Amino acid sequence: MEEREKLRRQLEAQIAATERQLSQLKQELADLETQQPEATRDRSADWPLLQDEYRRYGRQMIVEQVGLPGQLRLRKSAVLIVGAGGLGCPAALYLAGAGVGKLGIIDGDQVESSNLHRQVLHRTRNTGKYKTEPSSKLHALRSQLSPQNAPDIFAQFDIILDCTDNPATRYLISDTAVVLGKPVVSASALRTEGQLMILNYPPRSPGDKSGGPCYRCVFPTPPPADSVTSCADGGIIGPVVGVMGVMQALETIRVITSMPEDDKPSTAAIVPSLHLFSAYSTPPFRTIRLRPRRQHCAACGTEPSISIESLKNGSMDYVQFCGSLNPVSSLTPSERLSARDYKIWLDSHDNNDKGILLDVRERIQYDICALPGSVCVPISEVLRSSRSSEATNGELPAWVPPSIINTDPTAPIHVVCRQGNDSQTAVKILKQLGLGQGGKRFIGDIQGGLDSWRKDVDPQFPDY
Repeated sequence: MEEREKLRRQLEAQIAATERQLSQLKQELADLETQQPEATRDRSADWPLLQDEYRRYGRQMIVEQVGLPGQLRLRKSAVLIVGAGGLGCPAALYLAGAGVGKLGIIDGDQVESSNLHRQVLHRTRNTGKYKTEPSSKLHALRSQLSPQNAPDIFAQFDIILDCTDNPATRYLISDTAVVLGKPVVSASALRTEGQLMILNYPPRSPGDKSGGPCYRCVFPTPPPADSVTSCADGGIIGPVVGVMGVMQALETIRVITSMPEDDKPSTAAIVPSLHLFSAYSTPPFRTIRLRPRRQHCAACGTEPSISIESLKNGSMDYVQFCGSLNPVSSLTPSERLSARDYKIWLDSHDNNDKGILLDVRERIQYDICALPGSVCVPISEVLRSSRSSEATNGELPAWVPPSIINTDPTAPIHVVCRQGNDSQTAVKILKQLGLGQGGKRFIGDIQGGLDSWRKDVDPQFPDY
């Protein structure tokens, strides 16, 4: 097994080295072709684009909204993509294909196998590598965006694509773009839905009402930290985030080809709007016009408090502004079992004396994989009933399984979830309902949830 793994790593390293060599050879060939000797060059062929560029981009240049002027603007433009994930990957592919002159990607994360169904730039062999492995067409920045480095990075580009997935970074991107006068194309996607908007366009100085609204104008207050759902928790359909990434590329092309040149006004007006996409709705697209800039916005209002200096000196703490979730630890150590200890406990009891195992993941997750003998009680049902009158009328809620009511009232109840957070909430509610029999019955959770079960007990348990 070790020899096979060693051979696999050697082959992957050889493939990566060959790909780098091939990329270098292609670049050398391209450089050679563009550096045609002066003596053999036809002076009558001095056109704005190279012959290969006419062939490559001809189909989009004959579109009225692009034309030769639009293609030249694309070639002169510099676009920064923040985040090489499900949004950034398709956006990068289409912008590179459209002929954007300089394409930057900043991302400090590594490729995970769970990324591959939607992050189309990456392949299985890239798992574990950084998402910004250098490419001859890309200006790769392998780092996390911060208030200290954002101004210097953004200054090198004309337009910014927000392809991130957390509020703190979104506010940082918008604030930095406003103080530097850069438009932002922002998108997000979760489950079967997505949204997109162009921010700070046209870019104007803070206080100028003719400028487009920024992210703070649209969302003056960040959402509660515990209400933010990631793709890992909420799920995502690959083509949904792909649609939003492609739309980001399209809107970026629209902005670049519509930008006024030589102080001449553009005829293509872009109205600040929020585009909503719902894959399972008819029609799937809706558009809502955004309100203008807020007068008292901290970034683009008449008296802004955010500046280059405030960003670089760290006076604006984005994590504190948006809040952060600390690891949930609401139970005492005596109410928790490690996955390994629970396995030992199971092995020391026969089938009639194993108590009750409640799995509080949602049914859709439970149907993917579950521990044998567990009972699914979705945490959403538990929380819904705990907030209703059903929890105060003396009767047990409908979600309480018969196995709890009809068995030995002292039979222990173990609760498990995916990561060991929701299970703690469920344990507290079970005790509030009096199911602990005044301490006679053990009610506790499996610390770390099914993730810990897979790591410490059963490596073959599905990792989704």
